[in-house]
Amino acid sequence: MAHHYTVIFEKEAEGGYHVFCPVLPGCHTQSETIEEGVQNIREAIELYLESLVEDGLPIPKEDILIKPVEVTA
Repeated sequence: MAHHYTVIFEKEAEGGYHVFCPVLPGCHTQSETIEEGVQNIREAIELYLESLVEDGLPIPKEDILIKPVEVTA
């Protein structure tokens, strides 16, 4: 069964990215590139979901809405 999750890439001051999935608390990784980040977070999500299944816990559904907001400062 396929699951779809939003992941967020935050640039690190020292270079690379911090990548995480907000719907899956604690599901984080780091990478040097976007491509590596996608690969790393995909693996992290797969392991996270496997652990939920092994523990008999439900797999979370995505319920995030992302909307840019303009603000003047």
